[in-house]
Amino acid sequence: MPRPDGEFWVFGYGSLMWDPGFRVIESSAATLKGFQRRLCLWSVRYRGTPGNPGLVLGLDAGEQCDGYAFHVAPIDIESVCDYLLDREMLSNAYVPTVAPISLRSDNRLVNALTFVSKHDHPQYAPAMTPQEIVSIITVARGERGANTDYVVNTANHLNELRIFDPAIHDVCELLDSNERKT
Repeated sequence: MPRPDGEFWVFGYGSLMWDPGFRVIESSAATLKGFQRRLCLWSVRYRGTPGNPGLVLGLDAGEQCDGYAFHVAPIDIESVCDYLLDREMLSNAYVPTVAPISLRSDNRLVNALTFVSKHDHPQYAPAMTPQEIVSIITVARGERGANTDYVVNTANHLNELRIFDPAIHDVCELLDSNERKT
C-alpha cells in the first residue's frame, strides 16, 4: 500500500469520516481536489445481493470532495494500514492512492492515503441520475440492511460534519419526496 512521505494522513469521504476505527492524533475537515464522492460501486453483499445489487460510495473523478482527514502516529502506521486493507480492499474495487489534501483547520496542504474507485472493476457503476439511483437503492438489501438506510445515514453524518454533497442530498430529497407520495 502506498504511504505518504512524512506525516501519515488518511482521507475519509464515506464511513471513515465518522467511524475511522483507528487511533488518531489529529483530525480536520479536508478537501481533496480532482475527485468526488459518488455512489459508484455495486454492493453485492453488505447493501445488496448478486441478483439485486445496491450502491455504495466510492471516490471518482470530479471537481473536489470534502471529507475528513486523520493524522496517524508513526507507531500506529503499520496496524492502521493492515486495518484499512481489511476494511477497504475486500473486493479490490479501490486503488489505494496518495493525494494532496487541504486541511481546513489551518489550511495546511498534506499528502494523505485514500481509496479511489477502479473504473475497470466489475463492481464499478457508471454515472446515473438521482432518479436511477433511487430506483436501485429502494429495492436493494444486503447483510448490513437496506441500501436506503446506508444512503440516508451517510447524508445525516455529512450534515453533522457540515459537509454538503449535492449528489447524496439530491438522492435523499427524492427518497423523501417518494415517501411522502406513498
